[in-house]
Amino acid sequence: STVKGTQFMVPLIEFSGACAGCGETPYLKLLTQLVGDRLLIANATGCSSIYGGNLPTTPYCSNSAGRGPTWANSLFEDNAEFGLGLHLAVQQRAKTARELLQTHAARVGPDFAREILTADQSNEAGIAAQRDRVLALRAKLSQLRDDPGAKRLDFLADDLVKKSVWIIGGDGWAYDIGYGGLDHVLASGANVKVLVLDTEVYSNTGGQASKSTPMGAVAKFASGGKGTAKKDLALIAMQYGHVYVARVAFGAKDSQVVTAMREAESYDGPALIIAYSHCIAHGYGLHLGLEQQKLAVDSGYWPLFRFDPRLAAKGEVPLKLDSTAPKVSLDKFMANETRFGILKNVAPERAAELAAQAQTQVRQHYALYQHLAAQAGFNGNGQAPAAAPVAPKPATTLPAAP
Repeated sequence: STVKGTQFMVPLIEFSGACAGCGETPYLKLLTQLVGDRLLIANATGCSSIYGGNLPTTPYCSNSAGRGPTWANSLFEDNAEFGLGLHLAVQQRAKTARELLQTHAARVGPDFAREILTADQSNEAGIAAQRDRVLALRAKLSQLRDDPGAKRLDFLADDLVKKSVWIIGGDGWAYDIGYGGLDHVLASGANVKVLVLDTEVYSNTGGQASKSTPMGAVAKFASGGKGTAKKDLALIAMQYGHVYVARVAFGAKDSQVVTAMREAESYDGPALIIAYSHCIAHGYGLHLGLEQQKLAVDSGYWPLFRFDPRLAAKGEVPLKLDSTAPKVSLDKFMANETRFGILKNVAPERAAELAAQAQTQVRQHYALYQHLAAQAGFNGNGQAPAAAPVAPKPATTLPAAP
């Protein structure tokens, strides 16, 4: 549960082939350290899919027990739906395995079957114990070779162990092309997790502006500087009330990243983590990426927070600000990056105008979050919670064929 503690856990991603200093890969490394041996990844097309699996080898690897992340790539426009499909498949397989175990309880031992079916898998120790039970179950099933149901249960036995489905992609997918699907998945209440590696531009396809691109930044299709503010994906997700939401930046506060990932993983419902990811497209030496992330937070441009619906049930405000009010000007953050500085050379008046607007917008934006974090009744949808917010649960079985 600490930054130091996580670094004793084996990372299950290595030699990624990403740009030197890439701001995305540290989040993936940490994710594989926390849940990597039971992790199913639905990866949107983009930088994370290119360094994640475009070669004859993959950077995702297995541990000494032979377990590691399961990875698959889908398109920009349907990756969220693809991840939801993985989740439904995991649910269905687990349901079938549990039904088969109940059917064969007398043959494998009623007490043993009950122990598997009621096992607490809320922590690593519980999951490890369940894996030992599955090994013992397989040993028992090997003596029932005359039973087709036992063979089927042996095939599905690993699905009695908890899995974790994470949908991963960049801002081009989450804010733009795949946003409709992402919104659908978050609204569904399904127990899936989403990690948005936010570089604020279409990094992999040449640096086109996305809805995540900040005001005043120059990018393809915004050569005169983007004139509108960055879309607030976190605030949109929070208004549902049942979605865990966090905005993180490991260069500014690495302990908060660990906390957010652990809370998202433990939350029984949809979770969205938006991770600030410095990128070569920002136009500075990425050996300074951590310092620039800290400036993004200190200037108020990237406020850190966690929105946990579980706190509402305790009468607490679910929104917790993890960063202080802006203490440096936005200019200090913008001055280090070519994506902002280039406009000063070609249109200085336009650059000054957008910079002033951006500074005002940042202050107003942070003030909004301060206001929401101070509201005792705020639960995302503007209503005082009378009880714990309940996430709508999707069907646990696949629909019948027509």
